[in-house]
Amino acid sequence: MTESRDGWSAGGAYEEFMGRWSRRLARSFVTWLDLPAGLHWLDAGCGTGALTAAICEGARPASVLGCDPSPEFIHYARAHCPDARASFVVADDQSLPVRPGEYQSVASLLALNFFPNHLAAVRKMAAVSRRGATISACVWDYGGRMEFLRRFWDAAIAADPDARGLDEGTRFPICRLEALRELFGAAGLVEISVGLLDIPTVFESFADYWDPLLGGTGPAPTYVASLDSRRRAALARRLDETLPRDQDGRIALVAGAWAVRGNLA
Repeated sequence: MTESRDGWSAGGAYEEFMGRWSRRLARSFVTWLDLPAGLHWLDAGCGTGALTAAICEGARPASVLGCDPSPEFIHYARAHCPDARASFVVADDQSLPVRPGEYQSVASLLALNFFPNHLAAVRKMAAVSRRGATISACVWDYGGRMEFLRRFWDAAIAADPDARGLDEGTRFPICRLEALRELFGAAGLVEISVGLLDIPTVFESFADYWDPLLGGTGPAPTYVASLDSRRRAALARRLDETLPRDQDGRIALVAGAWAVRGNLA
């Protein structure tokens, strides 16, 4: 069976592959949350800082602290989010930084499914929050409307059935509506709601789609890096032949994500 561990070391490579889309999703997620101004936020699993930046831009926070276990991602986030209200520390989901007075909103964008224990992670998010705080997360709809990854894995699996075990749609059953609702309920949160957010993902050419997959950061790029040159070229040809084009030659797809929120009673 194909073996591959997700690579998460290069902030720039992640930005080229996923950051341009996660930043757009982050803005939609903050709009969906629609929380009042002046809150103290924690961004759990902040990656390269997409959600922290969106909170600063759209939520008028008092402060935002972003944390992530990758020092490389934290370095990138610090360099690219200069807002005085934002700060960043290296920490994982079970060592979330505490705040005097606690947080009023703890949010996680595109990280919850990568936490080793989802329930423990949400409970930890609640533990560092004050009563009445909003706990939230947003994850790609890997098995459905996250089209550019869905098409990638469908092509990979057609050539290499063992790739099915690496496909996020298979690996992360938590990224479904009812699973997220049940998770937040099990964590003791109340007034839970789940919504589907869609963003356009338009690639100007096949190279714009394929080249970011060569960066080695994230599950799909890590899989591509594990292939020899012949198998990598064959996968590129299959994708080039099957991806849809519009009349201008662009590859216009949609990326769907599930957003979930609940309140701490």
